[in-house]
Amino acid sequence: MDTTVFTNATLVLPDRLVPNGTLAVAGGRIIGLAPIPQATVINLRGHFLAPGFVDLHVHGGDGADFMDGTAEAFRTVCRCHARHGTTSLTPTSTVATTPQYRRFLELCEKLYDQPTGGARVVGCHFYGPYFARPARGCHPDQEFLTPDPQNAEAFAGLAGRMPLSITIAPEIDNAEWLVRTYTARGVRFNAGHSFATFPQVEAAVAWGVRHVDHLFCAMSDRARLRQSQAYPMRAGLTEATLFFDELTTEVIADGRHLTPELLRLAYKLKGPDRLALVTDAMRAVDRPDGEYWFGAEGSGQRVRKLDGVGVTLDGTALASGVMGMDVAVRTMHRLAGVPLPEAVRMASLTPARILGLDTEIGSLELGKRADVVVLDGELNVMQVYVGGESLPTSG
Repeated sequence: MDTTVFTNATLVLPDRLVPNGTLAVAGGRIIGLAPIPQATVINLRGHFLAPGFVDLHVHGGDGADFMDGTAEAFRTVCRCHARHGTTSLTPTSTVATTPQYRRFLELCEKLYDQPTGGARVVGCHFYGPYFARPARGCHPDQEFLTPDPQNAEAFAGLAGRMPLSITIAPEIDNAEWLVRTYTARGVRFNAGHSFATFPQVEAAVAWGVRHVDHLFCAMSDRARLRQSQAYPMRAGLTEATLFFDELTTEVIADGRHLTPELLRLAYKLKGPDRLALVTDAMRAVDRPDGEYWFGAEGSGQRVRKLDGVGVTLDGTALASGVMGMDVAVRTMHRLAGVPLPEAVRMASLTPARILGLDTEIGSLELGKRADVVVLDGELNVMQVYVGGESLPTSG
């Protein structure tokens, strides 16, 4: 086995920085934190060496979307996000049609843990058919389904063959049946695109829901939560997410979706072990401003990339992210004041734990996959390694 040793690195561990550190990799794994004879040596000259980022919630990049329905689209997105430090991701669907949902799941299974030339596909995030339609946000107004044995088995039958997360609005019919039935088969359930009340979320936690998608976005519509009279004020999914310790969650830390104050609030109340960073990125990542399809090319929803974020065509609402995970880390560190080890942890070990993959990825530990990213002093990506193999950092 060829061995590579990174020397003179500032190692980014989950709880601290280690200057003048060394990391040895061989056979695609981390094999030590000390020099090893007869190895290829890479002197990082003090630059940061961090675990590769793990993105739980990503739709597209560099002109492609996972819903385009081709293996090349998947690879294009994976290559794009690797340039931004992401080494593992779970492709995330959009609201679509049943044939498109099926094709998406087929490709997730086909490319699971296979070489992509970029980030590794480590699971599947099935996202769309079980939303509450009024909370669909920028998603296409296509097939919203009530869970039943036929559609659930067609979609959730992937469980057991790869890690699978399904987002559901707790208030839709048969939500409890779906969560209880398929949690027992290993599916992880998220709450999202929902105007659920606090008691409905509390019930969902009892069923087995353990994660909430993009905190503060597409949830807790006050007009719908209000009772017929103007009082008392009612709590919804946002408040329940912050309240229940059983729930992990995520934020889109692109500097556009949420203000620094909201990022600080989420960090303070959930902490770095229950708050992940995600991109929620669509196909306009690394592309110029302009109009793009969110979802499948030609049948999704038209949105616009403008000033570092996706927006609806009328400019009245946000419509997905257009930045990589490196931006999220910089935003949490610089704008929200989160210490660098914790900001990196929220982009690596925390999402790995949410997926149940923290024994394999997410930190610089002996035996884990050699998925690492080299960052300069400004936290820009200099080099990315997946399984110890260097990847291109330009398009």
